[in-house]
Amino acid sequence: MTTLPAKRSVLRDTRFLRLWLAATASTVATWALPFILGLAVLERTLTASGLGVVLAARIAGFLVAVPIGGVLADRYSRRAIVFWAGVLSLVSTPLVAFGGLPVMVIASVLLGAGQGACRPAFQALTAEVVDGSQRQQANAAMTFAVRVSTLVAPGVTALLANVVSTSAILLGTCALWLIVALVPPRGASQTPRERGKLHQEFLDGLREARRHPWFLAGLGALALTAAVGQTAIAVALPLVSRDRYGTEFVLAAGTTAYSVGALAGALIIARWRPRNQGWAAFGGLALFGFAPLSMLFPVHPVVIVAAFVAVGIGIELFNVPWFTAMQREVEPDKLARVSSLDFLISYGLAPVGLALIVPAIDGYGLSAVLAVCAAMCFLAPAAAALVPSSRHLSVKTPRSA
Repeated sequence: MTTLPAKRSVLRDTRFLRLWLAATASTVATWALPFILGLAVLERTLTASGLGVVLAARIAGFLVAVPIGGVLADRYSRRAIVFWAGVLSLVSTPLVAFGGLPVMVIASVLLGAGQGACRPAFQALTAEVVDGSQRQQANAAMTFAVRVSTLVAPGVTALLANVVSTSAILLGTCALWLIVALVPPRGASQTPRERGKLHQEFLDGLREARRHPWFLAGLGALALTAAVGQTAIAVALPLVSRDRYGTEFVLAAGTTAYSVGALAGALIIARWRPRNQGWAAFGGLALFGFAPLSMLFPVHPVVIVAAFVAVGIGIELFNVPWFTAMQREVEPDKLARVSSLDFLISYGLAPVGLALIVPAIDGYGLSAVLAVCAAMCFLAPAAAALVPSSRHLSVKTPRSA
């Protein structure tokens, strides 16, 4: 396998920088779509119900493509899968930008499929391009770029909306998908293997995941935290900002604080190598409980902002070691399939939380729902940390990241 020289900084290697640029472009383009289409609603070129249908179609395409993309990325060249995923997203974006609603829905399914297929391929390609001793730094560099983009991009997009149409901005994301398709480096040549049916190969990936109890425990904690913690941010924070404080400032400050904290967390974990990396990672994930907890009581807005900074730090203290552990521990020829399981469960359950929280608030009240969300965010990572192999995110004890 071709890897980076062990003692050379990953940030100075051209092959990694190409991978970093492509992965960042993919994530930014994926994140940008809901925001850009939201501007279309404000311009009255798309109805709110139409927005919901288009975004639901995108999510459906994403969730269907993630496991298929994982199987294909383990079967064929990871670089090739990234290329075709980028091409699919590239050609479907103009149809989303300029088509009528039925065409937009079909195109959104295809766009979501492209977005989903490249995720596990990028995870596996990172393991091929980057030496094991440098993967934590590499994963931190990728997530840092994503957080910078999500912090800066809304303002840039709003400024562009004053100059060009929303459709033109959406069409501009084609440049990002062109980067995804053309820029990534080639990885290692994969050893030819016997190929079965798609569902059988996915089940092989599931069996590989079951060999790693820390992964199953962590995936459960991550999925639960995403379902209730992210939901608390998405739904409860706007309500608290409006009803308790009477201003949008708390909403804006909280979401910005989350991104700033994530930037800080990426910088910390790029260099920090905790002795018990799994416990440290699950401790970071448990910090998500401070988001709903801070909104439970009538505290000063500064407390909410500080809590969201801590949440942002914590999620990256979890994410980076989590991705690095998968790249280190999982069998290389099954890595994309296991990564697809990670994305499928963690992303797939988030909409369930969004669907349930509003009826729960109507039935039991905001305070009760926030209390339950906080408890679940604290307890789920703590339970995952009790699994013996979770201490080092490895069935072997201990190994360096």
